[in-house]
Amino acid sequence: MARSEGKGHRIPGWLELVLCIVAGLLVALVIRRYVAEVYIVPSGSMLETIQEGDRLIGEKVSIKTSSVSAGEIVTFTDPDDPSTTLVKRVVATGGQTVNLVDGKVYVDGKALDESYTLGKPSYPLDQHSPSLQEAISYPYVVPEGYVWVMGDNRTNSLDSRYFGAVSEDSITSHVVCVAWPPSDIGAL
Repeated sequence: MARSEGKGHRIPGWLELVLCIVAGLLVALVIRRYVAEVYIVPSGSMLETIQEGDRLIGEKVSIKTSSVSAGEIVTFTDPDDPSTTLVKRVVATGGQTVNLVDGKVYVDGKALDESYTLGKPSYPLDQHSPSLQEAISYPYVVPEGYVWVMGDNRTNSLDSRYFGAVSEDSITSHVVCVAWPPSDIGAL
């Protein structure tokens, strides 16, 4: 004797597909907003560490739960254009003194060993952001709650020498790796 199976309430296939797509988009948006994001590098200010056109993965959780350290590569909101995200290396944190002498960066009186700059000198810039009253003068004490950031390509980077120290609140992620192209993939 054949058993009759009752028909339950089944969602139509097309509706199931739509719900899966919507759920996937929501998960992706939550991840992008709170966990990690992909950034495309538009300029050569971080050469040779990061190449123009590289796709970076920026991790967002640790930025909200711990303080930023010197040497880390971070993304942050451009102080002059809030619609733009920049990527630079943290050189000094709040309370530290930055000085540029004879093409070298000094933090709290000690010259930094910056092999990632490939020997490019670090001089003050001749120009400064329109948002600053006057050009940065050295030695410069980084205010508490701020960081001093610089591009690794020191001769081609508008960084804290141009727009001043960056608020820690404007930091959006800690860059963990280059994800694309395959020739550049690696941890940072």
